[in-house]
Amino acid sequence: MTRRTERSEVGLLLWLDRIPLTALAVAALALGLAPFVPEPHLWQKLKMLANGTLSRPIDIFDLIMHASLPLLLAAKLIRMTLPGKKPPRSA
Repeated sequence: MTRRTERSEVGLLLWLDRIPLTALAVAALALGLAPFVPEPHLWQKLKMLANGTLSRPIDIFDLIMHASLPLLLAAKLIRMTLPGKKPPRSA
């Protein structure tokens, strides 16, 4: 079971390495800040979470949806800064 877990973790990390940083950054900014007016949903949902008013399922889903790409971008940036990490090969 340990071998399978290690293999799937390596697969996910390789998948994360293959995502272009620029495209991920643009998508994370677009989804994280959408809609732009009156205030970004992600900011609104984080304020609701801090206030303890994030209780409706649609609001929880909205938080997860708008935070998914910024979190993925953070994971990629952290992975890029780890020592011993080889940069992905360019074709």
